[in-house]
Amino acid sequence: MITVRVDLGERSYDVIVGAGAREQLPDVLPRDVRRVAVVTQENVEVDVDPGVPFDTFVIEDGERAKTLATVEQLCRDWARAGLSRSDAVVALGGGVVSDVTGFAAAVFHRGIAYVNVATTLLAQVDAAIGGKTGVNLAEGKNLVGAFWQPTAVLCDTQALGSLPAREWSSGRGEMAKYAFLGDGLLDQGRPGAAILGLPLDQQVATCASIKAAVVAEDEKDSGRRMVLNYGHTLAHALEASTFGPEAKWDLRHGEAVAIGLVFAAMLARRMQRIDDDRVALHRRVVGGFDLYSDIPVGASARELVEFMARDKKAVHDLTFVLDGPDGVEPVHQVDETVVLATLADMGCAP
Repeated sequence: MITVRVDLGERSYDVIVGAGAREQLPDVLPRDVRRVAVVTQENVEVDVDPGVPFDTFVIEDGERAKTLATVEQLCRDWARAGLSRSDAVVALGGGVVSDVTGFAAAVFHRGIAYVNVATTLLAQVDAAIGGKTGVNLAEGKNLVGAFWQPTAVLCDTQALGSLPAREWSSGRGEMAKYAFLGDGLLDQGRPGAAILGLPLDQQVATCASIKAAVVAEDEKDSGRRMVLNYGHTLAHALEASTFGPEAKWDLRHGEAVAIGLVFAAMLARRMQRIDDDRVALHRRVVGGFDLYSDIPVGASARELVEFMARDKKAVHDLTFVLDGPDGVEPVHQVDETVVLATLADMGCAP
């Protein structure tokens, strides 16, 4: 097993990575827990044994579960089950499960302990770590939530064996992001190979270590932590465009991040922060992870910009995380016309 420490003083915890990591659940629960609520989804093919009596609560699959209605239902179910503030919750699944369960845990009894048992690559390398929890609104992605750190994160790489191909792609979108955030991870000959050439446990632990270091420096996302949203401003806008009864396209989160990484590079070039070679490097990295960077057919640049303006990084402006001479960093007050022109460069309709 590989252990990565998220150093947050009294709120510090371990991310445990390896085959069979979920078997350590009884050891990482708070000492006085007498009952556990396990939250999962129908498509999760693994189970857990917390070592104490527990009830299982199943939420809907996919992003449609990330609603305030789901959080309310979970809290009501937990109350009826007699869950006390000294008990705990276990999020068993991917990023949607950890986001929703963590938020419900943050507000139930004004805060109850929870453990993330991450079963997807996306959750293991990113979503389950760092204490960002939340749900979507029709107006945008992750607009309601809380910072609520887990007691521990268990990344059981054995659970990844049954993942569908597109779930692997989703996780690799986040891994491609980390290639630009970690030291020495950009192999110029075969970008991404510095991560992909590692055993799976080490791939996960490498990404977890980068995130843990950034979170320890800026837990509440007021500065440095914004770099973890590299590629996410467009990604979240693309995802938000699918909310509602008629989805315009089908994108997993990491697939949207891959598109967002190339968009961010093209935007940075248009702003003269980087050159053509650096944009080409972004394309090679995304391709190295077997991901695509094309804007979905039918996307509206104007609609995407409207969603970007509601992004949680923005403060009454358009804010992006962009590459530049000093590396990846937040850039505020980006001119809307430059954003629209960059989307047009990617073939996006007005």
